[in-house]
Amino acid sequence: MTPPAATSVLELVRLRAERPEAIAEAAARRRRRPLLRTRPPGDPNAPDRDGRLMIIAADHPARGALAVGDRALAMANRFELLERLCLALSRPGVDGVLASADVLEDLLLLGALEDKVVMGSMNRGGLAGAAFELDDRFTGHRPLDLVRNGFDAGKLLLRIDHDDPGSLDTLQTAARTIDAMAAHRLPVFVEPFLCHRVDGRLRTDLGATAVATSIAIASGLAGTSAYTWLKVPVTEDPADMARVMEASTLPAVLLGGDVGDDLDAAYGRWRDALALPTVRGLVVGRSLLYPVDGDVASAVDTAVSLLWPGRRPDMIDEAPHEVSAERPGG
Repeated sequence: MTPPAATSVLELVRLRAERPEAIAEAAARRRRRPLLRTRPPGDPNAPDRDGRLMIIAADHPARGALAVGDRALAMANRFELLERLCLALSRPGVDGVLASADVLEDLLLLGALEDKVVMGSMNRGGLAGAAFELDDRFTGHRPLDLVRNGFDAGKLLLRIDHDDPGSLDTLQTAARTIDAMAAHRLPVFVEPFLCHRVDGRLRTDLGATAVATSIAIASGLAGTSAYTWLKVPVTEDPADMARVMEASTLPAVLLGGDVGDDLDAAYGRWRDALALPTVRGLVVGRSLLYPVDGDVASAVDTAVSLLWPGRRPDMIDEAPHEVSAERPGG
């Protein structure tokens, strides 16, 4: 296997300054894999993956969302974020990562994206807390960027407030982006929410009616839904998830969100929702990368176990990939 361009996060700075073309070179030689992995025909000893996905999300900083719980700048330290991401990606059963271009390029140079699903974040213009938050422009990956880099999927955020005209612009741009992704036969994961403002701050509605409505709207976008996946929250009342997920036949993954200090309760909600027929996996970031007890490996392993209950980690995936944690002053 070709060694990574950078062997530590500290070396990333040198490469970016002296050899920016190293990013394109790393993308060109990256070993790719199918989006979904199942046991190959005729190979009974191969890992059985059941076509499910475990993706680590790390696209929050590009939208100015750096907080995790009451830690206002938890995701602000890029060196630490990369260390946590490399550890999470090395755990058995983790399929890939969702992030903005800068983070994905760092991971490319570190060699952490070999045989992983790489998902680019497409609209980060709706900065957290901004007056224009719902005019969520596509400031991240374009479909052509994903194709050029050999990435595997895109993700777009679709927040809708019936009282905010910016939502219509986002809806229209999202629809045309889904069309463009389908033209390249690239999956796009659409994350829909109905929102409203309370004292000027945006609040998402996780009630059953709102989530079902957002799913119906997202499913109907664009000229085709052939390559559309949904990225959905667990409803405010988890008991509503079964009927909410009947709003669409599109495959879906559950998002994590900021679960606060009670990660065990979140695991329970995810476990129940994963039993539903259209739910095919998890896309979780902050709660696994920054668990309250600090144990990233354990948090990730527990999440993976929800997708394949009763299966040992060594029966799920390949051997870990390790990256040095060296950084300035280290």
